[in-house]
Amino acid sequence: MRFSVLDRSRTRQGRPEAEALHDTLRLARHVEELGFHRFWVSEHHSVPGVAGSAPTVLAAAVASATSTIRVGTGGVMLPNHRPLVVAEQFGVLASLFPGRIDMGLGRSVGFTDGIRRALGTDKDAADHFADQLTELIGYFTGEQQAHPQVHARPAEGLRVPAFVLATGAGARIAAEAGLALVIGDFQGRQRMYEAIDAYRAAFRPSPLWDRPYVVVSGTVAVAETTERARRLLVPEAWSMAYSRTHGVFPPLEPAEAVLAREPAMSPRQREFYESGLRGHLHGTEAEVTAALETLLARTRADEVLVTTSTYDREALMESYERLGRVAKELGTGM
Repeated sequence: MRFSVLDRSRTRQGRPEAEALHDTLRLARHVEELGFHRFWVSEHHSVPGVAGSAPTVLAAAVASATSTIRVGTGGVMLPNHRPLVVAEQFGVLASLFPGRIDMGLGRSVGFTDGIRRALGTDKDAADHFADQLTELIGYFTGEQQAHPQVHARPAEGLRVPAFVLATGAGARIAAEAGLALVIGDFQGRQRMYEAIDAYRAAFRPSPLWDRPYVVVSGTVAVAETTERARRLLVPEAWSMAYSRTHGVFPPLEPAEAVLAREPAMSPRQREFYESGLRGHLHGTEAEVTAALETLLARTRADEVLVTTSTYDREALMESYERLGRVAKELGTGM
């Protein structure tokens, strides 16, 4: 059982986007010192609240800024890219940082028609994910059939662990391809449990993974008190509520500003906001330890990938410090 971190390079209100990227590097160095196993970055396009738009580029920067922690993507959205280019990018990363690179892959496409057109794809592109995945893995094994005369250099022959982010049919595709599963839905736990059980039952061993490997992903906030831990969730919950009611995902605001706005929220905003505060693991170290014990007993997960975002950077750093102590309390190997 391992603990890892996924950071989305969230922007803060009134601060430049470049600062968010430097914050990602700072966080990577911090969690490496704490002993976390992996540090992953994400892919979002044309989102005001997220600076992480080029995950393989950012992963290279993270790997350069650290020395031991594994580095990867959570994930590269394969429908937005050609498999050959993705193979080449990870081949370069794995060659520069041998034994440290992970390839997390997702099925999501751009949020709007404009973004999808700019990326040269459409909303049905996710339907071809399984074929793209087969082609991509084939470039590493030398067995891809889509373009028999084409070879991905320097990827061919390299063993880069591949993970599939489960959205919709993602768990089934991961099982059939024999790849690791990353599944994040602490709020809809019964659906998550069912997807994990189905993945394990359908798993077919592959050259990359000889057994099912499950990573559960979600928000975990740890603080001195339960109330302080809940406050860490407030900026992201409001950002999500705002996006659902205005169509724009904004930068994070301070928790104090969001709490002051609560009385003026519309009923619809309040509904989304309260929903954004539910289902996450948060509390004191003792409370989070108990919650994780319950989650891990049911999922039998191999790893927990934490994706917490908040406005207060120092409080976020402290949350990960406390989570590191929780991991040791659980007797896990980070």
